Amino acid sequence: MKQQKDWSIDEIQNAWQLVSKLHDGQKYGGRNEGERVEYINHIGSVVFEVLNASLLTENMNTDLAVKCAMLHDTIEDTAFNYKKVDNLFGSEVASGVLALTKNDEIKDSLEKMLDSLSRIKQQPIEVWAVKMADRICNLYEPPYYWNDEKKLKYVEEAEIIWNELKDGNTYLADRLKSKIKEYNRFISSSVN
Repeated sequence: MKQQKDWSIDEIQNAWQLVSKLHDGQKYGGRNEGERVEYINHIGSVVFEVLNASLLTENMNTDLAVKCAMLHDTIEDTAFNYKKVDNLFGSEVASGVLALTKNDEIKDSLEKMLDSLSRIKQQPIEVWAVKMADRICNLYEPPYYWNDEKKLKYVEEAEIIWNELKDGNTYLADRLKSKIKEYNRFISSSVN
């Protein structure tokens, strides 16, 4: 199926330059002991998942999905705020990114995630796609310092995400379900 391009490569390049600067120096734990990975790797992975989904999904607003994918952690993890996103990318992108941002005033991690999912479900399905793509990427490998309890909790959260957002994009829902099943290889068999 041939998709009509609905985004500007120059806008996408400019957005990528921005997020590269915003996340500069941020790292996350890799699979191997002591390994630290540049955070922009995660952002790119989410964008790749969204781009691939856009090739397999009819009538997907790729511009909205890719921009939200690039910016999905900016409000949460950088000094960039909603107003700046709105000024540069418009209210639709800013609202999507804000929905993808956890509310730090909520202390309980499950309640925090459910609040975000509730806000995501009020957004266009492209924002749903970004959340599923984000969790898909986070299920590739756990950080070396996570114990089995943390891994099990993460899988349980992934199941909730899948259940809440599966109707937003069939391709990504199927991928997320597959990654959830594959993730069990990282959990000790005595815990399962």
